Amino acid sequence: MDLKEMAASKDLKVGTCVMEFISPGIGKIVKQAGADFVFFDMEHNGYSFDSLNHLLRFFEAADLPLLLRPPSKSYHHVAHALDLGARALLLPHIRSAEEARQILDWMRYPPEGSRGVALGIAHDNYRPAAHDEVMGAANREIGFFVTLENADGLAEVEEIAAIDGVDGLVLGHNDLSSSLGVAGQWDNPTFAEAADRVAAACAAHGKSYGRLVTTPKEGQELFDTGADLIICSGDIWLFMDALRSMIDDVRDLCRGEAGAARG
Repeated sequence: MDLKEMAASKDLKVGTCVMEFISPGIGKIVKQAGADFVFFDMEHNGYSFDSLNHLLRFFEAADLPLLLRPPSKSYHHVAHALDLGARALLLPHIRSAEEARQILDWMRYPPEGSRGVALGIAHDNYRPAAHDEVMGAANREIGFFVTLENADGLAEVEEIAAIDGVDGLVLGHNDLSSSLGVAGQWDNPTFAEAADRVAAACAAHGKSYGRLVTTPKEGQELFDTGADLIICSGDIWLFMDALRSMIDDVRDLCRGEAGAARG
């Protein structure tokens, strides 16, 4: 099931962020962990589109949907990601409904949009097919998600959520809180009210609402307030936290009984 299909309901969808560890097994590792999807963020790392080309194949092999945030919201990055086979895009720093409509136009083939046409390549699994078949299916099936992460976008969040073709909104908590002048202050009323407004807009228009969480409790709390696309931390922090915890436990145990035995 693609992310666009998943976003059609408010059922819980749980995934994680990958932005550091790219290996042939990463898709199957994340799938075996029970994830419904993976979020790959190219905005905040150094990976190239060549890296993305490999990563897409790894997750296709694992039959795990990938939500891709390209390095930017430029036409070049949007079109290139789609041609490589990305099935759902999460565009960063959307500031208005007009901008969201422009990007949706770039993502769709004519006559519904202005996406450049190249057939029989990666996004088609290299198979020959008729223009109308490929283009029509892509226009129906490619998912479009918006990162809501600045005060300008917040001001138009209801209009953005109402756009036919926007499948969901993901709240970028770090950038949004910074844009609102309360960086990192999750309990600040200004940020809390903004988050509630995004959740309400998604609920009113039947759109998926995504958030990144760092603890299971936070995931439950956000689900209870309307979030259904839950991104459980990311590879860097999960690995670091698990490794730190085990190293600390080994040190504590060795300094305890073993240390006492050695005298």
